Amino acid sequence: MSIVQPRTLSGFMELLPARQIQFDRMAAIIRESFSLYGFTPLDTPLIEASEVLLAKGGGETEKQIYRFTKGDSDLSLRFDLTVPLAKYVALNYANLAFPFRRFQIGKVYRGERAQRGRFREFYQADIDIIGDGKLDISNDAEIPAIIYRTFTSLGLKRFQIRVNNRKVLNGFYAMLDLTHRAGLIMRTVDKLEKIGAPQVKELLMGEEIGLTAQQAAEIMNFIAITGSNQEVLSALEGYRGRHPLFDEGLDELNAVAKNLAAFGVPEDHFAVDLTIARGLDYYTGTVYETTMLDHPEIGSICSGGRYDNLAEYYTEKQLPGVGISIGLTRLFFVLEDQGYLNSSLNTAPADALILPMTEDMAPAISLATTLRSQGVRVQIYGEQKKFKQKMSYADKLGVPYVIFLGEEEIAAGVCAVKNMRSGEQVKVSPAEAVTLIQSGLVELNQGTPILDKGDQLS
Repeated sequence: MSIVQPRTLSGFMELLPARQIQFDRMAAIIRESFSLYGFTPLDTPLIEASEVLLAKGGGETEKQIYRFTKGDSDLSLRFDLTVPLAKYVALNYANLAFPFRRFQIGKVYRGERAQRGRFREFYQADIDIIGDGKLDISNDAEIPAIIYRTFTSLGLKRFQIRVNNRKVLNGFYAMLDLTHRAGLIMRTVDKLEKIGAPQVKELLMGEEIGLTAQQAAEIMNFIAITGSNQEVLSALEGYRGRHPLFDEGLDELNAVAKNLAAFGVPEDHFAVDLTIARGLDYYTGTVYETTMLDHPEIGSICSGGRYDNLAEYYTEKQLPGVGISIGLTRLFFVLEDQGYLNSSLNTAPADALILPMTEDMAPAISLATTLRSQGVRVQIYGEQKKFKQKMSYADKLGVPYVIFLGEEEIAAGVCAVKNMRSGEQVKVSPAEAVTLIQSGLVELNQGTPILDKGDQLS
């Protein structure tokens, strides 16, 4: 029989056990944070009918989608979590309470060219709030407030959530009589951090968009408005009264900034930034991007915004929404690559490894059952190997405690517990072993999955 060379497809992430535990710990904190704000968990199928996923059709999405047939069925793998949400809400409209608040952490698939830090299969962590007919602007402030709490709970400190409003941008372009080219302009401005202001200005005056030098200069001056949040908002007041859409967007932007502060987000963690546009056309109001302050070259690690009609391709009902997405796989890769993962946290699959020193396994099994009933994660090593090999196994797993159980311990009703970090070993009763291990784990599991650079330097 020929041996097939094992390999993982390019653009698909597989982690070693310790890293997988770190990843799962991050996902658990995100899940807990989302739940704290009253979001319900949702899980939609990985595979959908192609006509459902591609209802909007066209663009890069259709080029990147994994599509296949099974019998007479035309099927596709989901490429994000928003389109399946739209289908879900339209399908279950009569059974949902609105505003409908859901979070979902799941894999999505895009057949784009795999690059360092960009994947074809990756986890997204999304939150969305869907309204029935209307959705209050206060929700637009709550979304980034949740992201602030989530990232700080993970241990990330040096980040900033940048906020803008597409109505402000569209209203401004309408003042310049450029409504028909607003989408192209915003997609070009969205490239500002990648290619720089001179190149953006050149593209604005290029053949595709065709702005005059004066129009391009006005746009560049507008998006260059900077300063504190209040200074930017005050500068925007100078444009008030020239177009109703701009005024509406400015009112919304003021409300989001005010409510973000009320939600407890420090001003140094959010900024009104007129360069933020988001390239996707379905954003209609508030838009967000989140960046790591020490690594702006990475780009946005969390983004989203307001959309007027989530499910327009599946229902005639008006379902406005606001949401944001964390690219969890990419974020994890970036954190690992930049040395942000906290390696001091316990990543062992068990809290204790029992090494039976007798042929009779029953006492070890009984002890493991007792410890597990008290919440201690236990593994029994039943292989007939030399003592050195058993200890090597314990070291490789990184288990915090090893428990020896020989004839002497069994006769005395005790077990020998060794702290693998300190090397200290004591003989205690099973009940005392539970207390010893649990108290040690409290100290071992303190800390957050992310160790921000500020923590590392202090």
